Amino acid sequence: MSAFSKDTWINGLWKQNPGLVQLLGLCPILAVSTTMVNAVSLGIATIVVMALANLSVATLRNFIPYEIRIPVFILIIASLVTVVDLLFNAYLHELYLVLGIFIPLIVTNCIVLARIEAFAAKNDPLVSTFDGIAQGVGLLLVLAVLGTMRELIGAGTLFGGIDLIIEGASAIKVLGTDYPGFLIAILPPGAFFALGCLIAAFNWINSRATARKHAAPVTPQAPADAVPES
Repeated sequence: MSAFSKDTWINGLWKQNPGLVQLLGLCPILAVSTTMVNAVSLGIATIVVMALANLSVATLRNFIPYEIRIPVFILIIASLVTVVDLLFNAYLHELYLVLGIFIPLIVTNCIVLARIEAFAAKNDPLVSTFDGIAQGVGLLLVLAVLGTMRELIGAGTLFGGIDLIIEGASAIKVLGTDYPGFLIAILPPGAFFALGCLIAAFNWINSRATARKHAAPVTPQAPADAVPES
């Protein structure tokens, strides 16, 4: 399988999307997606961990005894998450305080461990690295859309908290300064409602695509031994 295979990206972004199809990592997806900035930041951290964890496991898979593979996988993930956690603390300290426990919790994120067990432990390093990136980007897209929906409906803004990353930047008041806000959108129930709508839209698109595929007319083919008319 090629590392740049189209199927790798289609699976990660759509067919096997971690947030919409596999429904893994729901705790950080629901908890951190109050704003787009928070959601995308955690998504980027997850991409880095998934890519490096897949690379490490795929490289070492022939040296890891089958009986202790899960503890070794968790140890590798924990080491990478610790590095990412310390980098956030050192260079994005304010954002690090906002994300809180959810960066260290990447260690227990089922998306990372499940992909290592299902893919990286059975494939070569390059393919595994790009698979981790594709799966991470799929999660990032879900987080970005969910964070945008909740922030826009809940506060009427976009890029809230961007000043934690870019000094002097500020949120964009998309719905104006008079928008009263819709508090439930940025509370936990709003996260469930928004994700449910996102999954419903995803399933509707898939069902429409399947219906169009089945409804497509089949062009009859002439028999192989047919003689064309002169």
